[in-house]
Amino acid sequence: MSTIQSISIWAIPVLFAITLHEVAHGWVAKKFGDFTAESLGRLSFNPIKHIDPVGTILVPAILIITTGYAFGWAKPVPINFNQLRNPKKDMVWVAAAGPFANVIMTIFWAVIFFIFIDAANDNEQYAKFFVYMSLAGIFINLVLMFLNLLPIPPLDGGRVLSGLVPNKISILLSKLEPYGLFIMVGLLFLGLLNKLVFLPSLLILFFIMSFLGIQPADFIPHLQTILPLEN
Repeated sequence: MSTIQSISIWAIPVLFAITLHEVAHGWVAKKFGDFTAESLGRLSFNPIKHIDPVGTILVPAILIITTGYAFGWAKPVPINFNQLRNPKKDMVWVAAAGPFANVIMTIFWAVIFFIFIDAANDNEQYAKFFVYMSLAGIFINLVLMFLNLLPIPPLDGGRVLSGLVPNKISILLSKLEPYGLFIMVGLLFLGLLNKLVFLPSLLILFFIMSFLGIQPADFIPHLQTILPLEN
């Protein structure tokens, strides 16, 4: 698959996965009393408002060229937790909203896949495009869900954990936030990020296919087209 073909397949799923993830944070924050995201125009489904030059453009482009698949992140929606009516409790719901949005989008892309898979297996080229895109959508949303649920501040999982534990532990977790990126890089170099994020994403993708009644022989060839899976 050429670079142009990979971009055409991955661009929409990646853009909307990271955009709706961030909008979900801001929308739930608004429901709990923080209007920061709305006042800054960030409660918008326009991907341009959420583009991060590095995370939304540079990193996905490099990954597509070097690996054939894309991954990225958006500019975080600003949340003022002090504006929430019950900051510690409400923070849990605000943080969990992003991964939950990814779950909803996973279901959406699974439906698209189910609609087009039969035609794609009959070698209809238009259907293959939608099957590739829907598989990319399922995968990227699962990756974002698992990644953000890691209990590492400032990831969503870290904020959820901070809102659930006693205050003393929550304060300790907040002190880890400046080092969150370094922890992630460490997990990446140790090969743990693959086991914690990418492998579970593939396992859930296979579970979804099984739930839909799709046999491995009917979807694995399509998956191998968009992901560098070993035979």
